Amino acid sequence: MSMQHVPLPEKIVFTAEKEAHTATMELSSCFPGYGTTLGNALRRVLLSTLEGSAVTSFKIKGVAHEFSTIPGVKEDAVEIMLNLKKLRFKMHANEPVTLTMKAKGEKSLTCKDFAKDSQVEVLNPDFPVATLTSATAVFELDVVVEKGQGYVPTEARDRQKLDIGMISIDSMFNPVQKVSFKVENVRVGQMTNFDKLLLTVTTDGSLTPEEAVRESAKVLRDHVQVVIGKEADAETQVAKETLTEPEEEQVETKHTSKKEKKVKSTTRKKDKTA
Repeated sequence: MSMQHVPLPEKIVFTAEKEAHTATMELSSCFPGYGTTLGNALRRVLLSTLEGSAVTSFKIKGVAHEFSTIPGVKEDAVEIMLNLKKLRFKMHANEPVTLTMKAKGEKSLTCKDFAKDSQVEVLNPDFPVATLTSATAVFELDVVVEKGQGYVPTEARDRQKLDIGMISIDSMFNPVQKVSFKVENVRVGQMTNFDKLLLTVTTDGSLTPEEAVRESAKVLRDHVQVVIGKEADAETQVAKETLTEPEEEQVETKHTSKKEKKVKSTTRKKDKTA
């Protein structure tokens, strides 16, 4: 079935903003109404689907559960757990990686105090983890960093897989921290109601805003392709059925004509014999 052509956007530009890891995509000129359609779709995917890295569990030496206090440490286990939820990483491995932090004496510990690991890049190294308030304080922390999507609560994980002493925590994997968009009118020829989409994206630094937008667009494309594929299959099936029916009729006609010829030849033989 033919339909009127819908013009596609002709311009896409990414402009960096003053805020860290933030950029605005300008997409124009969109068919009237398509700015909001594309903006909503991209925003939902950006905030829910992209893969990122986060802490999924942790273990503090001498701590049995998350409600414990730690000798010589200002924060209790719950406060440290809340800090760990905000740590951001970029992983170069697909399997979980364990990072270790060991410290003694009075000092403030941040994310950069984790032992270096080539498979994990710390994105906010100055973010606080714990504060040791005693010269005799000893602090040992292990955290497990994994890749994932969206928000995963502890209830969604299999606790039986945790090592002894490990405490599971809720994890926010999404690398996109903030998304907003607005639509402005733009002139195309004599038309003044075409759309210009301005989509502003802030990430945690594990990928650029442009990479995030393009990955989200791929997710949308793959889902729409399923619908397109089914429609194409249906059209192909209809075409096959349309082609098959005449062929069947032709075959039946051929068989019928052969039978008629046999009957006629038999009748002629009988007439000659008589």
